[in-house]
Amino acid sequence: MSDLRAIYTLWLREVKRYGREKTRLVSSFVQPLLWLVIFGSGIRLSSIGSGIDYQKFIFPGIVGQTLLFTSMFMGISVIWDREFGFLKEILVAPVSRISVFVGKMLGGSTDAVIQGTFVFLYSFVVGISLDVRGFILSLPVMLLITFGMVSVGLILASLMESLEGYGVIQTFVNLPLFFLSGALFPLSYVPEWLKWVSIIDPLTYGVDALRTMILKGAWTPIFPLYYNISVLTGFDVAIILIGSFVFARTR
Repeated sequence: MSDLRAIYTLWLREVKRYGREKTRLVSSFVQPLLWLVIFGSGIRLSSIGSGIDYQKFIFPGIVGQTLLFTSMFMGISVIWDREFGFLKEILVAPVSRISVFVGKMLGGSTDAVIQGTFVFLYSFVVGISLDVRGFILSLPVMLLITFGMVSVGLILASLMESLEGYGVIQTFVNLPLFFLSGALFPLSYVPEWLKWVSIIDPLTYGVDALRTMILKGAWTPIFPLYYNISVLTGFDVAIILIGSFVFARTR
């Protein structure tokens, strides 16, 4: 019971902290709109693959981008907590460190999903008729993406000593994951060697699954939906286990 209470407390703390940071809430609305309107209109390819408008094509990719960037950003909370002594107080509490990791991971994932949900409000901007069913079916995929990516951020942050160092590593990890996922362009258009690199990118499967849910029959998925879900689940389990091990050795 103490571990469950610790997980809930840490989850609630992360969610409350997110709600109190007004600048992050504002950026949740502004940043996706800039990508969809400015970037999407700037390139404005006439169609992608089966005749999908480019802005519609990148819409699920922008959802994936928001989830990725927000999830990785959550790792900063570990460094902040370490600098202000809060992390030390948590680690000496009579609860397992795995519970501490899971609590922070669930809190960060909740924040990322909330921020990703804001992007769906712009579906009308690009002409996507998204119904409630499509949105609800997208939520499990969004959670699977954030579970893994928040865990990656927490692992990296637990190994870093400064915000500056984490900022550099975060950018170094974020950009390849984003650009190799096919969020902005179809992987069928890239060289063969780049396709093989994209296969090892877990976000590739998340973006493909989101396109299947959001664009429905207008999009021909790269992989079957069950395969995308299986890969994301396997990645999450592996990275959470690794994260729990690394976090358990944190001093």
